[in-house]
Amino acid sequence: VYPYLLRGVEVTRPNQVWSSDITYVPLAHGWAYLVAVIDWYARRVLAWRLSNTLEAGFCVDCLEEAVRAHGRPEIFNTDQGAQFTSAAFTGVLRREGIAISMDGRGRALDNIFVERLWRSVKYEDVYIKGYASLPELLLGLSAYFAFYNSQRPHQSLGYLTPDAVYQSGTGGGAKIVDRFAKAESELGRRQTAVVEGGSTT
Repeated sequence: VYPYLLRGVEVTRPNQVWSSDITYVPLAHGWAYLVAVIDWYARRVLAWRLSNTLEAGFCVDCLEEAVRAHGRPEIFNTDQGAQFTSAAFTGVLRREGIAISMDGRGRALDNIFVERLWRSVKYEDVYIKGYASLPELLLGLSAYFAFYNSQRPHQSLGYLTPDAVYQSGTGGGAKIVDRFAKAESELGRRQTAVVEGGSTT
């Protein structure tokens, strides 16, 4: 398992830190699995994929697409899921010379920007639309992610869009810190990573 590299790191530019995660999307009969790669500086969705299985292949394809389209980040963060710890996925990161960072188990806040993305996707689109099938979901999410990147303003970006911030290299950023870290460590508790500087929506 790889260490978590982002605590205390100030994200000051696009393509400094990317991260990825998988979420479940309900369909009329069963589930689909959605993976995305997001840039931490601009909150921009760089690539995404749907699958009807949790095999690692769709995550690897998503990563490869992001690298082809946008180059290489300095650090790539994921959780410790089997898809992201697989030899196929970590092999791409090592091949590209990308530093690998992984969350502690059960620490969703270590990957907070993807968690916030999932909340937006589900409450602004999936739960409203109630997609019946994988092809229908594919069409719907294609439209939603285009809207999310190019039209949806983010409070944490000064009400700019992810596209505008990613392309200009200004107006974004983040810093992950451990709030109350000293007190919690003295109590022997697991520390919780949080975002410094206000809302991340």
